[in-house]
Amino acid sequence: MTDPTDGTFKDSSADATSPEEEALPAPEGPTAVIDTDYEIGQDNIQGEGVIPFDVHHMVFTVSAVAIVTFTVLTLALQYFTAHAPINGEIQPSGSEVFFTGLRNWLTNSLDWFFMLAGNVFVVLCLALIVSPLGSVRLGGPHATPDFSRMGWFAMLFAAGMGIGLMFYGVSEPLSHYSAAFTGPVIENGVRIDSAPLNGAPGDALEARRLAMAATIFHWGLHPWAIYAVVALSLALFSFNKGLPLTMRSVFYPIFGEKVWGWPGHVIDILAVFATVFGLATSLGFGAEQATAGLHFLFGIGDGTSTKIILILIIIAIATISVISGVDKGVQLLSQANMMLALLLLLFVILTGPTVQILKGFFGNLGAYTRDFVPLANPFGRTDDAFREGWTAFYWAWWISWSPFVGMFIARVSRGRTVREFLLAVLIVPSFISVLWMTALGGTAISQFQAGIDQVANAALELQLFEMLSHLPMHAISSFVGIVLVVVFFITSCDSGSLVIDTICSGGKVQSPTPQRIFWCGFEGLVAIALLLGGGLTALQAMAVSTGLPFTIVLLGAVWAIIRGLIEERREIVNA
Repeated sequence: MTDPTDGTFKDSSADATSPEEEALPAPEGPTAVIDTDYEIGQDNIQGEGVIPFDVHHMVFTVSAVAIVTFTVLTLALQYFTAHAPINGEIQPSGSEVFFTGLRNWLTNSLDWFFMLAGNVFVVLCLALIVSPLGSVRLGGPHATPDFSRMGWFAMLFAAGMGIGLMFYGVSEPLSHYSAAFTGPVIENGVRIDSAPLNGAPGDALEARRLAMAATIFHWGLHPWAIYAVVALSLALFSFNKGLPLTMRSVFYPIFGEKVWGWPGHVIDILAVFATVFGLATSLGFGAEQATAGLHFLFGIGDGTSTKIILILIIIAIATISVISGVDKGVQLLSQANMMLALLLLLFVILTGPTVQILKGFFGNLGAYTRDFVPLANPFGRTDDAFREGWTAFYWAWWISWSPFVGMFIARVSRGRTVREFLLAVLIVPSFISVLWMTALGGTAISQFQAGIDQVANAALELQLFEMLSHLPMHAISSFVGIVLVVVFFITSCDSGSLVIDTICSGGKVQSPTPQRIFWCGFEGLVAIALLLGGGLTALQAMAVSTGLPFTIVLLGAVWAIIRGLIEERREIVNA
């Protein structure tokens, strides 16, 4: 995920703003503007002392207190467990036991709910593309795009899943291949189906196809449909209907003026929780992988202390960026990161099994198309470990990440028709994800099939570097991989703090810098708390638990989008 400060967000280092500067552009042409007396920031509390602030009194207070309390309690549980061994042995901390149980219960019991919701989002997006509602233009009938099509496409790619692609680009295809080729296994008399669709035991070719189909399923239409629902709802109700840029605005058709009260407070607080823990999950994965890469390449210790130090250093760099207000500098850093990602991708294609990668791209798309419906089906399957351990977690993670990505996509998409918007948001990034997974994951599978099993035997966070070590110039490519993870980390912290602060300041697009510093710091502290309180399991548990209530929010947004677009279409026809 890269930084959304591409010129669409104003420089947060400005000393003062006028109401006109804080407002979003007015709709251009006939739109179904919502008539409300609510003014952006009317419920905010402000201060201009040593530490200036401008925050929504309920959303900021509840969110900040809850997140601070959670962080302190998690760290305290970890500390007391470490200093209170039983029979001389350190026991799993209370937080670790809690996170493990929470993740298992949510994914085991509610995998069907996450999968059904994901299917609803995909069906909505595909239906809007072919329906007359797709002709509605975001910002009004006379609005023009703020960016060229190529620039827009580039930013949509930048809005994606940078740390996730780095972490899972090798490990997921290889994991699915191994499970599919082996097939179901018996552990303690219990059948474990960790392979997608029960795998293809003994069939290397079919196992490869199934592994890539399952991987693309997790990184293709479904996650981008989730992002599109958030982005479309925010863009529609802010650019066309004149409401603040917060999730509560989407629910005006449901709650009316009550949306400015407690129903809206709850929705925005859930959006903050989802974003903070979604970011913390990604930052935790980034810290795990960057630390593994530093150990692999330079022999630096890869323990928890190194991960914490790395997180603190990166948070400090992100904080400097926030204080300086040099958004253009972060934008350049993000663009450089995209170029490095492209170079790494081309390097793997050219030095890896080039012909197989190029053929595999189209073959994998075919496999994805073939297995799309079986993989999306939440009922009557026996591959429980795959559905619960992979799909349910991913859908919850994407949903918790969606306010962050969705707000960015909304801000850069004004002037596009709904049809153009959905085609671009769903198709372009999905194709890039397919190419990335085909190149990196396909290369790792080819190495494994050739008898190089070090990659498969390595820890998840290390598999990228193990794969690169069997290609030419592996020291350089591995170093580029570390840099990519770190810069994705920095820009996510900086821009994530901006998105969270926008929600916590009642929809203002510009607020005092100390507020962004606060959220930037606590994103890192939450990631540290989760790493200490249970590692990757804790990170996954919080992504799933915060994704659950926000899934309900997004299902409500589906109805609001349809109603809002129908009103826009009627306004255009009657104009």
